[in-house]
Amino acid sequence: MLIPVAEAPELNDEASRVFAEGWPEFIFHDALAKQYAERRDQYFPHWNFYLVSEDASPERLQAGCWGVPIAWDGSVSDLPGGYTDAMARAVTSYEAGVEPNTFVLMAAAVRPNQQGRGVAAELITAVRDRAVAHGLPQVIAPLRPTLKTRYPLTDIATYLTWTRSDGLPLDPWLRTHVRLGATVLAPAPASQTITGSVADWEKWTGIELPSPGTYVIPAGLSTLTIADGTGTYVEPNIWVRHA
Repeated sequence: MLIPVAEAPELNDEASRVFAEGWPEFIFHDALAKQYAERRDQYFPHWNFYLVSEDASPERLQAGCWGVPIAWDGSVSDLPGGYTDAMARAVTSYEAGVEPNTFVLMAAAVRPNQQGRGVAAELITAVRDRAVAHGLPQVIAPLRPTLKTRYPLTDIATYLTWTRSDGLPLDPWLRTHVRLGATVLAPAPASQTITGSVADWEKWTGIELPSPGTYVIPAGLSTLTIADGTGTYVEPNIWVRHA
């Protein structure tokens, strides 16, 4: 059952603890996205959801997701640049009084012990249907492909073309969406840009970065570049459309 986060505040602490496990620490340090985060929380709290079981089990919280509404003309050329740009467009368009027609599923997470049981598909389907029912007939998502961490040197445009022998995407997260009827739209090669000092990156990644250069980092979809005492990481995503 999909419920707004506001209806279950007693689950917030558990959600923060359980769902954070699936994301690398550095992903939470997108400075540009942070500029819009507070206003996003203020304008769109009704687009934050938990998926809960119908019983009263101790682990009734199964998954969570959130998104933002934007105006999009349906073309690839009018897609936001990625995650950060989608958030910026949602906030600035709301402030300008622009009527949205599209829901962007920004992030989704499934409780670790519920993965592989169809919970992700249930979550995606439920939030897609809710968006359409509430006047947002187009539903898109900038996906963070899970298997891309094994291929950080491969550009995202090439990676999204990789398929298995059955024709479905090699990437399991992308494959989940395609199985639900999603269409792959385009790569988002610079979905997020995250910068920090060398000390920051050593803390975020748990590895030593002793000199300038290019590094493969744990959970990175691309590489980290260290130059002039600053580390820069550009996160690629894949745009898909559900409706």
